Amino acid sequence: QVRLVESGGGLVQTGDSLRLSCAASGLTFNSLVMGWFRQAPGKERGFVGSIRWNGNTYYGDSVKGRFTISRDNGQNTVYLQMNNLKPEDTAVYYCAAGRAVSYRGSDYDYWGQGTQVTVSS
Repeated sequence: QVRLVESGGGLVQTGDSLRLSCAASGLTFNSLVMGWFRQAPGKERGFVGSIRWNGNTYYGDSVKGRFTISRDNGQNTVYLQMNNLKPEDTAVYYCAAGRAVSYRGSDYDYWGQGTQVTVSS
């Protein structure tokens, strides 16, 4: 049974920081690419970033310089450190796992249930 569980979301103010976690179980974590996506009200799901098993990271243009993805292979956990948050970052954030780096959500095989991040003005 594959399970991805996000945590760490909440309500913050503009300029605050927040760290999301994604704990994986039931799959070979070390060989997988882990990705973060988000979906805001009235908008389609968008790419936030991804990280390879070797630690190489990739980011969407809207979060470059503010968000950082990392992973702890020993703990089967991936993190999303979000700094200088803006109201436009408000969304449900999803953790996903796949076999290769991709900006397309359809290329990821497993998904978590999401965690809400709300940034007030």
